Formats: sequence, C-alpha cells, structure tokens
Amino acid sequence: MRPATPPRHGLARVLSKLGVCSRSQAEIAIRDGRVMVDGRVERNPERPSDATRDKISLDGQPIAAAAKRYIAINKPRGIVVSAADERGRDTIYALLSSAGLPWIGPVGRLDKASEGLLLLSNDTLWAAGITEPTGQLEKTYHVQIAGLPDAAALAAMEAGIDDGGEHLSARRASLLRTGEKNAWLEIVLDEGRNRHIRRLLDALGYDTLRLLRVSIGPLALGNLAKGAWRDLDVGEVAALRQR
Repeated sequence: MRPATPPRHGLARVLSKLGVCSRSQAEIAIRDGRVMVDGRVERNPERPSDATRDKISLDGQPIAAAAKRYIAINKPRGIVVSAADERGRDTIYALLSSAGLPWIGPVGRLDKASEGLLLLSNDTLWAAGITEPTGQLEKTYHVQIAGLPDAAALAAMEAGIDDGGEHLSARRASLLRTGEKNAWLEIVLDEGRNRHIRRLLDALGYDTLRLLRVSIGPLALGNLAKGAWRDLDVGEVAALRQR
C-alpha cells in the first residue's frame, strides 16, 4: 500500500499556513515576483505547492515554518486592527513594532472605537477555529450606553433584531451598574458579525459610549495594561483551540 500523498495547496495558502505572512500579503509578494519555487520565480498564487517537498524562498531566503506565537493584547480605543491604514491612522502593529515578533495576524477584529482583549497569532488553523461562525467560544463585552434599560430592554437584546438580512442578538445581556443617565451592560456573544453590538443597541434606541471586550472563551483580559501584550501559555492556547 502506497503512503498517502501530502495534500497540495495554493502557494499563497502554503505561505500563510507556514506562518510567514497573511494570505493576502503572500498573494502580493508572489505577483511581485518575490517568491521562488524550486529555483524559479513563481507569480501564480494558486500554483499547487507542498511545503514538505518544494523548495520555496521569499526575497531570496529559504522558507521554513515560523515558530508559532500566540499573543493577547489590550487594544486601546482609537487603534485600527489592520497591517496598514490608507488614512495613516495608528494600527495594532505600532504597539508591537519593537517586540521582534514574526508575522502575526489578528484573530477576529475590534473596530477602531472598541477596546480590550484581542488575539494575534501566526497559527492560521488555530485562528480559524476561533473565528469561524459555528465556533462555540463565547465573547464577553462590557458596554456603556446612553440610557437606563429595564428588564424588557435586556430581553429584547437577547431576542434580537433583523438588520440588513442579518439576525443580531446577544446570547446573554445583563445590567452591571447604572448612573443618572448611563448604564454599563455585560453582553455575551456566541457569534460576531460586523459591529454586532453597536448595530443591535442602535436598533433598540441606545447609543454605545464605550465597548470593551473582557474575555474570549475562558481567556480573560485580567489586569493586562492598556496597550500591553503578552504571550499565551500552553494551557491557554489549548483551551481556545477549536480545531
């Protein structure tokens, strides 16, 4: 019986799976003629490739699988979660510029006005398990809103609304504390659509003043300072693994 042939994937996907760069960055590098396979420039990002058999180089340097890194960062408000911003705004990578890390990509997103726990990694399979829509990891947010919601309003957040063909709801919504005009809520999601919480609250008549993600599954933001980051330990990585 012949041994199973290793699967071959598109060249851009291979570079991404090796943790060298993102898939979109790999596609650009390949089209720019910066990638060679078996000594020849390859400009087709979809060329079938196998990292265990093909000799792949980027900018003249042989490619090997990068050591896997798993990072938690406390994203400040006003920071863009992107490798680059066409408007010149500060990105999450500015906080990591002196860390000497290999390429790592964000695991999910937080919009510019949101803050709190954000994961980054070059383990694309691990990241995909966390971000896939059918994943079971709950994400918990503390949200300051204008207004004082009652029990019926919290129930409406859990029942959800339809917006642009998408059903938006909270798995759980509870009141943390109130002031004279504002309230802090704890909102738990088991899926995350674009600006999910803001759109949900806006549809119910509440302006979002602050939005802070405090946990992803069993991983809590804890006392990590704003703008600071740390490596996840082996147990934390395993606890978040969905694939």
